[in-house]
Amino acid sequence: MALLGVSNLTKAFGTDLLFEGVSFEVQANDKIGVVGVNGSGKTTLFKMITGEMRPDDGELYQSKQAVVGYMEQHVCKNLEETALDEVLTVFTPLMKMEEEIELLNVRLQKGMGSAEELIERQALLNDRFVREGGMTYRSRARSALLGLGFSGEDMALTVGALSGGQKAKLQLAKMLLSGANLLLLDEPTNHLDISSVEWLEDYLKSFNGAFLVISHDRYFLDRITSRTFEMENHRLTVYKGGYTAYLTQKEEAELTARRVYENTMREITRLEGVVAQQRQWNREKNIKTAESKLKVIERLERDLEKPQAAPESIRFQFEIKQPGGNDVLEVEELSLSFGKAPLFERVNLKLRRGERVFLLGPNGCGKTSLFKTILNQYQPDSGRIKLGAGIDLGYYDQIQAGLDTDKTVMDEIWDQYPRMTQTQVRSALAVFLFKGDDVFKPVRALSGGEKAKVLLLKLMLSKANFLLLDEPTNHLDIASREALESALQGYEGTLFVISHDRYLINKIADRVYYLEPGGAEEYQGNYDAFLEKRRQEEEPEKGVKPVPKQNDYKLRKQKESELRKLKTRVRRAEEEIDGLDRETAELAGRLSDPETASDYEKALELTQRMEELRARQEKLMESWEALCQELEEKEAR
Repeated sequence: MALLGVSNLTKAFGTDLLFEGVSFEVQANDKIGVVGVNGSGKTTLFKMITGEMRPDDGELYQSKQAVVGYMEQHVCKNLEETALDEVLTVFTPLMKMEEEIELLNVRLQKGMGSAEELIERQALLNDRFVREGGMTYRSRARSALLGLGFSGEDMALTVGALSGGQKAKLQLAKMLLSGANLLLLDEPTNHLDISSVEWLEDYLKSFNGAFLVISHDRYFLDRITSRTFEMENHRLTVYKGGYTAYLTQKEEAELTARRVYENTMREITRLEGVVAQQRQWNREKNIKTAESKLKVIERLERDLEKPQAAPESIRFQFEIKQPGGNDVLEVEELSLSFGKAPLFERVNLKLRRGERVFLLGPNGCGKTSLFKTILNQYQPDSGRIKLGAGIDLGYYDQIQAGLDTDKTVMDEIWDQYPRMTQTQVRSALAVFLFKGDDVFKPVRALSGGEKAKVLLLKLMLSKANFLLLDEPTNHLDIASREALESALQGYEGTLFVISHDRYLINKIADRVYYLEPGGAEEYQGNYDAFLEKRRQEEEPEKGVKPVPKQNDYKLRKQKESELRKLKTRVRRAEEEIDGLDRETAELAGRLSDPETASDYEKALELTQRMEELRARQEKLMESWEALCQELEEKEAR
C-alpha cells in the first residue's frame, strides 16, 4: 500500500530552479535515505510533504491511512516543563482520557449524576484507553529518553536547562512516539553520540512503518535504508539499497551514460564524414545518401543526452612544513574535574608520528575537555602532557569558536596569513568554493558547512604536522566529507580525532581510544574492529574457560549470581506486567457488558479494581525500567 505519491514536482525560487519532475511513491514499509549536496532541495521536499510549502507544479497524494511525523513539528515550546513532561505532551489525548476516567470514578464514589450513564461512559473510555496504549505510554516515554542517552536526573531537568543537543533529542523522542507511520527525519543523528545513534538505528530497523531520512551519516544510511533517493542537478533519481549500493549503481550508470554518449558522438562524426564525402561526389544517388545520413544524424542528436556534470565539490590536501619527532604526544595519568565532580581520571595516551588515532566515548565524558587540556586551555588536576620535538599543532574546533564573525571570509584568512598575496588568498578560497563576491561575505552570514570549510582552509594553510580534529565532519555534506577523508588519507602528519562518524573512523583509524571516567582504553584497528572487541568483552565466548585466580573466580561467580538474580527480577516484573495487562483487558470487557453496566455496585467495584491495577502497573513499569538500566550497567562492566 502506498502511503505517499509524488508526481512531477517542480520548485524554483525566483529564477533559480531547485528541482523539477520529481516523482516517486512511498510504500507502507519503505526505508528510504535521501542524499544530495547542501542546497539541492532535500528539506524543501520534506516541507512540501508536510504542507508547509507548496510546489510550483506537480501533485502530492497522501493515503488516508498515512500519519506523517516530522521532527520540526515537534518543537519544545514550554521551557519550564521537565524533559519527561515535555515528551509526555505527545500523549495529551491519553492523559486527558486518564483524567476523565479518574473524575468519573470520583463522581461514581460520591454518587454524583446518573450511575448508569457514568458507568457506560467509563467502560467506553477504559476500553479505548487500554486499546490506544494508555497502560504503557509513560514507560514508552521513559524508554525513548533512556535510549537517547537521558539519565533519570536529565529527565527531571527543565527544557530551558537542557543543551541544544538534548533539546534536539527531545524533539526526536516526541516524533518517534507520536504514532506516525510515515516519518520524515532531517539529519536525526546530529548531536547524538554513537550509542544513541545505534539505539536509533535499532528503533528504525524494527519500526513498523515507513520513513524518509536526510542524512550525511553514510554508516547510518547503510544500516537502516533499503532505497536511496539522490537529489542532484535539479532531479531526483531512485536507487535500490543503502548508501554503498547506491554509490556502486550510480558509478555504473554514469559509466554507461558516458559510453553511450561517446559512442553516439563517434557515430555522428562518422556519418558527418560520409555526408561530406557524398556531397563532394554530387551525383543524384550521392545526394540522396547524404540526405538519408543527415536524417540519422538529426535523430541521434535529438535523442542524445550529454552526461550531467557532478556538482562542484571541494578537493584539497593537507601538507606539513616539517616531519617532527617520532614521539608526538604522551599523556600520563591525566585527571580533570570541574568543581568537585571529576570528569575523567588516570588517562594514558601515546601517539607516534604518522598515526591516525580516534577518541571515542559518550557525550559529556570529556573528549573535548581532554583536547583543550592538551592545548593548554584547561589545567589538569594531575598528570603530565608531553608534546614531542618539532611538533606543530593544528586544532579544528567543533563549535567553530576560532572564527571572527565580524570579519569577511577573505579577511579571516588574510589576517591569519598576511604574507599571502590577494591572488593567493582568493585562489585558496576558490578551492573551498568561495568564488567571486562570496569572499566578501561576513562570516556571521555563513552556514555551518561554509564555516567548517573556512576552518579547514585555515588548517590546510597552517601546514601543521599534528592535527587535533573535534568532530570535523559535522556540518559537511557527503561530497565534502569524502574530500576531507581523501585529504586525511594523504596526510603525512599525525591525526588525533574526536568523531561520531563511523564511516570516517572505518576508513582512517589505526587505533581507537575509548574515554570513560576511569581512563582511556586502547583498541587496535578501525571502528568495526573496536565494536567487535567491545562485544567480545561484554559477551565472552562460551567455549573459552580461562583458569582464574581464586579471588577472580569468586568475583566472577558473585557477578554471575547478581546478573542471574537481576535477570530473574526483570523476567518476573515483565510476567506480572503482562498479567496485569490481561486482567485489565478482561475487566474492561466485563464493564462493556450491558448486564454489568446496569449493576451499579458491580460496575463500581470493577472500576476501582481497574484503578488499582493501573496504579500497580505504573509502579511496576518504573521498577522494571530501573532494573533494566541496572542490568545493562552491570553487563557492560
